[in-house]
Amino acid sequence: QVQLVESGGGLVQPGGSLRLSCAASGSIFSIYTVNWYRQAPGKQRELVAGITSGGSTDYADSVKGRFTISRGNTKNTVYLQMNSLKPEDTAVYFCNADCLTVTNLRRVYWGQGTQVTVSS
Repeated sequence: QVQLVESGGGLVQPGGSLRLSCAASGSIFSIYTVNWYRQAPGKQRELVAGITSGGSTDYADSVKGRFTISRGNTKNTVYLQMNSLKPEDTAVYFCNADCLTVTNLRRVYWGQGTQVTVSS
């Protein structure tokens, strides 16, 4: 019923910037919360940032001041602007959304992930 597709990942040099997109499609009535997670090899999955339908945001301490999560204007899209990237930011980034469908089904959906590599 609902599909999430991440895009914008790639290879970037330390200190550079990248913007990830999470596009939700399908029979969506409303989206309550969207989160970005990441998982690096050999490490636990980490909650990076989240945004509610009201626009409130929250960030992991490791990315505060560098990353910004925001809502898109036209589509059911959420962005993660990543600035001052560090090699430690290298990970697969996943979009997670708490959605209510038009058939009155509330469920958390996950995207397939997009690779972000920060390296010289």
